[in-house]
Parts: sequence; structure tokens; C-alpha cells
Amino acid sequence: MYNLAQKLIAELVGTFAVIFITAGAICADQYLTAAGKPGLGPLGIALAYGLAVGAMVTAMGHISGGHFNPAVTIGFWVTRRLGTLQSVLYWIAQSLGAFAAAHLLKFLVADTIWGPVALGAPLLASDFSKAHGMALEAATTFLVVFAVFATAVDARGSSTKIGGLAIGFTITMGFLFAGPFTGGAMNPARALGPALAASRWSNQGVYWIGPLLGGVVAGFLYDSVFLRRQPPE
Repeated sequence: MYNLAQKLIAELVGTFAVIFITAGAICADQYLTAAGKPGLGPLGIALAYGLAVGAMVTAMGHISGGHFNPAVTIGFWVTRRLGTLQSVLYWIAQSLGAFAAAHLLKFLVADTIWGPVALGAPLLASDFSKAHGMALEAATTFLVVFAVFATAVDARGSSTKIGGLAIGFTITMGFLFAGPFTGGAMNPARALGPALAASRWSNQGVYWIGPLLGGVVAGFLYDSVFLRRQPPE
């Protein structure tokens, strides 16, 4: 059994890894493109994001639950799997991990590379409204949190030990769709860390309201339909 401090450190390190690899992949894509070389492209960035989440959930899910995302945490809070104080502390740890990752990237990568992509901060497409952005972020995050509950929460699931794989695949699929329109954050910390480091604050509400709403609906729905209302066998 792990204590709260250990859980918070796991959340900080896991979120750090997710943001560092995902935002780093965006910076690497920009570097390659600027040098006239083939970039990673949306598929490469999507895979980096999904693999980072999947690896960290698999590695540290047994310690903290492997949230690494305030939207997952709020899903646990709304279903009373985490108390209010612990949920807030998880959010703080996740935000600190994202902050540290973005600032390390800022130190490592030349500003001529990270500047044009704002350290990987998700950006809303110019022809995509804020309302549509929130809806898309909510829908894709809903799928992510639903996958978390189905694999990492539901003890009857056959894939509880490899839940990170399914969660990572869901992240990858979500990014491939949402990436061109919203940047495919699906995680408020994914938007907050790079925004703080790059001082790029445009449309931050899209990346908080949308994912948190998706997390609440996914957690409540899975808990209500599949966990609390299970018929007798």
C-alpha cells in the first residue's frame, strides 16, 4: 500500500513524462520540418503521446492509479473514488509535472524551434470555433476516461493488467482526429504546462472545460451503468 506522498510523486513523474515526450515530439517535428527533412507528422506525434501515456500507466498505475490527467482525476472524484483534498493534490502534482516538463524542453530546445509551436501547447484551428473545440475535447476525453474506467477501475475487466495499452491506443486515436482541429490535448495539464512556459494562453478554457466535462460524464456513466447497477450473476 502506497502513502499519499508516494502517489503524488508518481503523478508528478508520470505527468512529466507524458508532457515531456508529447510536447517534445511536436518540437522535434518542427525541427525536422524546418531543416527540410521529413517530420514526424500527426501519426508520429499521436504515437508518441499514446505510447507515453500507455507506458506511464503501465509502469505506475499500481501506485497512484496512473491518472496523469486532471480529467481522469475528476472522473474518480465524481464517482467518490477520491476525496476532494486528494483530488486537488493530484491536480497540483500533475500541474507541477507538466510545468517542469515544459520548462525543461524550453531549456533544451532552441527558441527558434519551440517558438513557432509554443512548446507544443495545443492550438485551436483558426476556422474551428471555441464551442466546437470544447465539444471535440470533451468527446475525445470522454473516450479516454471511459477506457480508464473499463481497464484500470473495473476489476472484472480481462485487461486490468495491461490497461495502459488500451488507454494509450485511445489517446492515439483521439489525437489523430482532434489534433488538426484542437491540438488533441484531452488533458488540461497537457495544455497548461506548455502554455505557462511559452506564455501562450489563447483558448485555455477549451482545454479545461472540454476535458473536465468529458471526464465527469465518462466517470459517472461507467460507474452508474457498469459498476453500481451490475445485475446478480
